[in-house]
Amino acid sequence: MLQITGLKKQFRVSGGSLPILDVPSWQVNTGEQVALTGPSGSGKSTLLHLISGISLPDEGSIKLNEVELTALNETRRDRCRSAMIGYVLQDFHLIPSLSARQNIDMALSAKLSAKQRYRLILEWLDRVGLADRADHRPSQLSRGQQQRVAIIRALVNNPPVLLADEPTGSLDYETAAEISQLLLDLGTAGKQTMIVVTHDTNLAALFPKQVDIRDVNVLRKPVPQPQQTLGREASPA
Repeated sequence: MLQITGLKKQFRVSGGSLPILDVPSWQVNTGEQVALTGPSGSGKSTLLHLISGISLPDEGSIKLNEVELTALNETRRDRCRSAMIGYVLQDFHLIPSLSARQNIDMALSAKLSAKQRYRLILEWLDRVGLADRADHRPSQLSRGQQQRVAIIRALVNNPPVLLADEPTGSLDYETAAEISQLLLDLGTAGKQTMIVVTHDTNLAALFPKQVDIRDVNVLRKPVPQPQQTLGREASPA
């Protein structure tokens, strides 16, 4: 379970500060699949980075499966992220000189034997329709195929939490729909808690739960507009 309390984050710009996030409270239950939506600049990606422990908030608490991330030093946060979190990024971040299989192998635990690693990777590639692409480098794969490799890399160790930041943002509509459904299917099979940042309403609609960042981040709450009464009020009888 994810529990956020009193979370605040600001960035230093031109000698001043720019507040980005103010999240009084937010909770995502174990096994939930959440699409986090909202316009660009509303703090979605920043919030995901804080949840992953890549960066720290200025104030507040982030608990992930009862582990207080904000109380850990950088080394322990890195270990926690490696053990608990799979992260899928829009730009894939595959190593160009390595094959699909080798890119996935880098994420696997060193405790597995070479034979176990090889078999596990091929099983995953087969699950996403890339069994015949194991030895292809990223430049020899389509963007949709590259994203499938990146998804395997995030899920191959079966982490309890999957985070994805605009995972279909650079894909065409048809491929984006396929990748979105693949994410959900694999996350459901692995019983992962899933938070996916997206501005794509079609992707968000596939998720059992949608959360607008503006309902979480009080700095970005829309200002209510006064209602206008159309026409004349009825005269009392």
